[in-house]
Amino acid sequence: MAISRKDSFTIQALQLTDALLVWLSFWLGGEVRGWLGMGTEEEALWKSMNWVLYIAVPFTPLVLERFGFYERLRHKNTSATMWQLMRSIVVIVLMLGLFAVFAKQTDTRRLVLGLGLVFVFFILLVRDRVTAMWLKHQVESDATKERIVVAGSGGEMKDLLAELDPEIVSGWKVVDHFDLGTREVSELFSLLKEQSVSRVLFAAKNTEFEKVARAVEACELQGVEAWIAASFIRAQIARPVFDVIGNKPMMVLRSTPELSWELLCKEIFDRVAASAIILITSPLWVFAALGIAIKSPGAPVFFSQMRAGRYGQPFRMWKFRTMVANAEKMLDQIKEDHGNQMDGPVFKLHNDPRIFAFGAFLRKFSIDELPQLLNVVTGEMSLVGPRPLPIYEVEAFCELSHRRRLSVKPGITCEWQAGGRNTITSFEDWVAMDLKYIDNWSLWLDFKILARTIPAVLFGKGAA
Repeated sequence: MAISRKDSFTIQALQLTDALLVWLSFWLGGEVRGWLGMGTEEEALWKSMNWVLYIAVPFTPLVLERFGFYERLRHKNTSATMWQLMRSIVVIVLMLGLFAVFAKQTDTRRLVLGLGLVFVFFILLVRDRVTAMWLKHQVESDATKERIVVAGSGGEMKDLLAELDPEIVSGWKVVDHFDLGTREVSELFSLLKEQSVSRVLFAAKNTEFEKVARAVEACELQGVEAWIAASFIRAQIARPVFDVIGNKPMMVLRSTPELSWELLCKEIFDRVAASAIILITSPLWVFAALGIAIKSPGAPVFFSQMRAGRYGQPFRMWKFRTMVANAEKMLDQIKEDHGNQMDGPVFKLHNDPRIFAFGAFLRKFSIDELPQLLNVVTGEMSLVGPRPLPIYEVEAFCELSHRRRLSVKPGITCEWQAGGRNTITSFEDWVAMDLKYIDNWSLWLDFKILARTIPAVLFGKGAA
């Protein structure tokens, strides 16, 4: 059966995990043998087991795949999992037996081999059940489901969903069936924004070409993926690729970085690096908290605000407070008295009078940004990405294309942050830098931006 790129990526990740767990199982077998007082020198033990690992570690995930171990992960029951594991282990034992006979491997520690296979069975069983429980939790919670809009004409939309595997559909929250024949495309644009939609499926076989094209443009402008059961759309920004849902071939117009090992490395690096930075900078957290408490007593140490995350999904972003307690209530008066140094919907003002003296010091060296590392650890932000804007500023976007900067996770630093921050006063230039980052993203680009951010922070370059 054909599988989508996302499913293929998931299977590869699980296979890599299972290969490591197979190695761990045989290591545990060796340790148990030692605990039972039947051990020999560790070097001699593993020398006799090397050939077993060379076969069992890489081939076990492949044999498991052959028996359907990685299919229907959400709905597979425990008995099916155990049967697949037992058949796979029998095949692995036969492979090991044949190799031992022909290669004359006679000094293998049988107890380690037996214990290792037992551990393989139970550890992979636990891993599979934990994965299934996690996936079921994702399905049961609307908050974790992928938010989908199905667009088309008449009964085509229901027919498309009916033909798809329930395993796939169960991971979606279909927020609307958008009839392109009776509704205006402007409604689709508003729907994508209001519902934080990540993907639109087009079942548009009998829909007027012009309406489909305009609907795809609405997706493209917001960075939302358009999956089309057709091959007649030309895009100016989005990259067309082919994928499948179940057995349905689809053309995908994607204007964001495609799912890849590089993107997974970014996710892992973000969380590990953010955790490490929190530990390293912990004295600065104490320093900032004490300074704020002394210089601006009676108000919270932290400032939090609802910001627009990926696809506009609201999240609470944290910073150290650098302004007076009623700063947000003073915003309109500040705009009236001092104006706005940034054109467009975003407000920026050098020497903002709401900032108290110690807060200005924290801003100069970006110490106030450190709590956002907590947002990175929880997956709401990335180390590098377009800066998250307040919800009210996003609502004030005057150009539809500006919303495409919301198609990736927001970040602590970006081209704008690394390149001078307040020296850039054009919102159009800011957005252009963000879109250039999205269109040319690579892990290496993230590292370069991080490297440029360090001197910008240390020397307070362009800080408010």
